Amino acid sequence: MKILFVHENFGAFGGAEANVLATATELKARGHTVGILHGPHTGKGEAGWLDTFQHRFASGYGSEATTPRAVCEMFEPDVIYVHKLANLEVLEQLLDTNVPTVRMVHDHDLYCMRSYKYNYFTREICERALSPYCIFPCGAIVARNHDGPFPLKWVGYADKRRELELNRRFDRLIVATQFMKAELLRNKFDGEKIAMHAPVPPRGDSSWSSSFSDGNYIVFAGQIIRGKGVDVLLESLAMVKAPFKCFIFGDGDHRAACEKLSRKLGLDDRVIFKGFVSQAEIAIHYRECSVVTVSSVWPEPFGAVGLEAMRFGLPVVAFDAGGIREWLTSGYNGFLVPWMDRAAFAARVDELLGSKALARQMGECGRQLVADHYGFPEYVNGLEALFAREVEQPAHAAAA
Repeated sequence: MKILFVHENFGAFGGAEANVLATATELKARGHTVGILHGPHTGKGEAGWLDTFQHRFASGYGSEATTPRAVCEMFEPDVIYVHKLANLEVLEQLLDTNVPTVRMVHDHDLYCMRSYKYNYFTREICERALSPYCIFPCGAIVARNHDGPFPLKWVGYADKRRELELNRRFDRLIVATQFMKAELLRNKFDGEKIAMHAPVPPRGDSSWSSSFSDGNYIVFAGQIIRGKGVDVLLESLAMVKAPFKCFIFGDGDHRAACEKLSRKLGLDDRVIFKGFVSQAEIAIHYRECSVVTVSSVWPEPFGAVGLEAMRFGLPVVAFDAGGIREWLTSGYNGFLVPWMDRAAFAARVDELLGSKALARQMGECGRQLVADHYGFPEYVNGLEALFAREVEQPAHAAAA
């Protein structure tokens, strides 16, 4: 098959980008031809993207060659596989082709004007569908602006409703968890179109077990944005009684505030911000780690970083937010902590640091869970079968 990936970025950035590259690389290795229609370059880890995607098309309107219609005429894809894409003009043009369209729903962008499904001030998780409530009292029509000279930007409610309507036209939508499926159903998507395929990372070399060293190493890996709760993690770590050293891998617009908070809490010598690094470097730290933390306070759509930790035989401590409870069972492969309960989070970290035998046991349970239910080859097998079914649908076969 010829598969056209569509994504808002080109290069490494977060979990969505990691999934795009890993999936495309595996599909290419299986003999499929992959291309990508993409937005701006991230400037990070682009070598792998350049190697995998030999057919590359920059999204824009500077010339006819960059329009989705022209890309489809040149590349002639059998299926279009959309990841994150907010440009409604590009989206509509893709849907107007006769090519089968599939979308991976990575997060809450489609149906939340704030994109993260919780109140900015109270951090209370939202359980509503898109509605006029988003305008008042939520006030989501005003949001932070990360791209322009002004700190705030206007978010149009009518535009978001149109985005929802366009996305309902996809032939198939893929989600990672039942939680995300419920969110789509809440927003009136057709349940018959929704498929479950958790975007698990490739296995890599995870045959070893951590030494669970006396250094009591803790790892956080992810974007340092407010929804990931790094500030709440720091407040929790300040309550941990055992000696420890925490490595925070990642970058984002909340990093400076978190570094300032770390100093304020007196954690300078125990918390190290490492910035954006490769997965291989994070894996090196996993070799001596005792616990991996997932401190998300937004309703996490999936939380693949937790599965990656369990693949290396490590226990996870996480807040009960979103889809995390679908792979983390408290007392089995780590601890699921009540949302925003800093004292409980600290107590569970202390428990694992204090009992390496317990940490090792839970880590092995997690490794087995991932091996049994979250295999990367099985994930790609499911995608291949799904793409083939869409291509073979009578309407698309006739159009071809």
